[in-house]
Amino acid sequence: MTLLSYEIFQTILEQGSFAKAATVLHLTPSAVSHSISSMEDEIGFPLFIRGKNGVRLSSGGEEISPYIQKIVASNTSLLQVISQMKGLTEGSVRIGCINSVCLAWIPGIIKSFTMEHPQITVELYQGSYSDVVTWIRNGSIDLGILSDSASDGLPFTPVARDELVAVVPKGYMPRSTTSMTPEDLKDQPFVIQQDSCDIDIQKFLDEYHLSIRANCHILDDQSALAMVSCGTGISLMPRLGLVNVPEEIDVYPIEPSQHRTLGICYLSKDFVSPAAREMTRHIKEYVASTGVELVEE
Repeated sequence: MTLLSYEIFQTILEQGSFAKAATVLHLTPSAVSHSISSMEDEIGFPLFIRGKNGVRLSSGGEEISPYIQKIVASNTSLLQVISQMKGLTEGSVRIGCINSVCLAWIPGIIKSFTMEHPQITVELYQGSYSDVVTWIRNGSIDLGILSDSASDGLPFTPVARDELVAVVPKGYMPRSTTSMTPEDLKDQPFVIQQDSCDIDIQKFLDEYHLSIRANCHILDDQSALAMVSCGTGISLMPRLGLVNVPEEIDVYPIEPSQHRTLGICYLSKDFVSPAAREMTRHIKEYVASTGVELVEE
């Protein structure tokens, strides 16, 4: 097997089909198919299962995929290190993140990073917690920004602590209310995000054995705010997600205080490219400038 065959394998995994991989790599479909067939002949088992909706990894392919990803990532890092030694600053970095991070941090991060490193291309992928973890594992992104609760065993560098708060329709609670307790939340009509987007909230509900009536099951913080503002129910969300909060909403801290820890995940810290390493440094620096509570590694 060759480095090219590993790169073909990785590109098929990222693109979801042989034909798309061929286009990205500027190869003929037959060359891509032949490369995978040769790998399968050499190792003795199929790597992909072909279907009407594209391809997916076989059980054997899933077993060896992390090792192939490390080889490809290591080669990318090597090429970028060589470029740096030649005095160049070219490269690329692919970031995956959840909704609240994309809204609150990413625009400033990309803007300031691009000003410092105009030759480095930045690609952004927004998704749920599980999306980001999947993208890291299959090599679609170089690093992901998410909660430690969702890191699923991946190497995790903590960056900041983000408070969880209760958001309710305006005037829903008595005027004397300064915070909300688990008791206040019991049996309330809830606007709740799906588990793959909201694992920290689900942990809090489980910890306090809270029984809730979920009226809306949605995907992002902005939709949650919109549903709360029209009186559909109350919601719990990270403070970072409170962007463009409607006037028809009141926000309360939770007692006892609840937080999630946000940080940066990788497939392997040993194979982080120079561009991704520089982006990690920049993310930490940017987040520190926003005044949030930082977390030491």
